[in-house]
Amino acid sequence: MRILALILARGGSKRLPGKNLKPLGGKPLIVWSIDVAKDIPEICDILVSTDDPLIASVSKEAGAFVPWLRPAEFATDTAASVDAALHALDWYEAERGFVDGLLLLQPTSPFRTKKTVIKGIELFIKNPQNSLVGVSPTHAHPNWTFKIDGDYLVPFMQEHGLPTRSQDLSPAYVVNGTYYLISPEKLRENRSFVGNKTIPLVIELPQESLDIDTESDFQFAEFLIK
Repeated sequence: MRILALILARGGSKRLPGKNLKPLGGKPLIVWSIDVAKDIPEICDILVSTDDPLIASVSKEAGAFVPWLRPAEFATDTAASVDAALHALDWYEAERGFVDGLLLLQPTSPFRTKKTVIKGIELFIKNPQNSLVGVSPTHAHPNWTFKIDGDYLVPFMQEHGLPTRSQDLSPAYVVNGTYYLISPEKLRENRSFVGNKTIPLVIELPQESLDIDTESDFQFAEFLIK
């Protein structure tokens, strides 16, 4: 099986400027995601799609494949990740041959482990017709959530679970952004990494599902390393 690992890393970031190159634990943030995908037999390449020459240079030095700078239309604040992913996938298959799966690794999730990456690939090999997405147990159970209607709180779900003890609620999970794996056919068909039948890759450790988006997120990552 040939799986293309793809890391999408724009240069612009309003909430945490320069986050993809911020040093964390002695190396730039993006390099954590490059390193975790190395030396896995099923991964044929680790392609970094970026519009930033410095990110491209750092990624190449770390061993990633960076054949071009991402076109401007796929690098705006409003550009969809799926469009950038399809651009990279189409180019790669035209130049280097077809792949069985596209593995999207966000550069803002530095603590996913190689064990998790391999576990996801093994699940995908058994279910190649379905997408696979990383999820984590959610601490804010949907049965206990509310919306504000005028001056009052209203249960977000029609059948709320306030009288139910937390241990009696059905387990709930949230997509954590750490891991997406899908066949090229399904990605092109659905234009989404989540399909009607999506296999969950359950990630229990909270640090693995950390998504660095703000300065406080980054500070927490530094704390975890220390």
